[in-house]
Amino acid sequence: MKKTIITVIGKDTVGIIAKVCTYLADTNINILDISQTIVQDYFNMMMIVDMNNASKTFGEVQTELDKLGEEIGVAIKCQHEDIFNKMHRI
Repeated sequence: MKKTIITVIGKDTVGIIAKVCTYLADTNINILDISQTIVQDYFNMMMIVDMNNASKTFGEVQTELDKLGEEIGVAIKCQHEDIFNKMHRI
């Protein structure tokens, strides 16, 4: 399984989750786990997804999620699970 970590951070607005999840579904990326919080007016979401059956390459997904984030006013980061784990180990 090719697990990927997707984070979404920015000012809270209507439709952030819907737009990100619609993109993932359209790209055949399965959401394994999702957590989201709103602190004051700031939105924070972390997703673990499976890209095994994705219709696009990791690089294409990264680029398109970055563009989607710009369109909806949030920062969307996409990292392979192993790189994320190495960056965040103690």
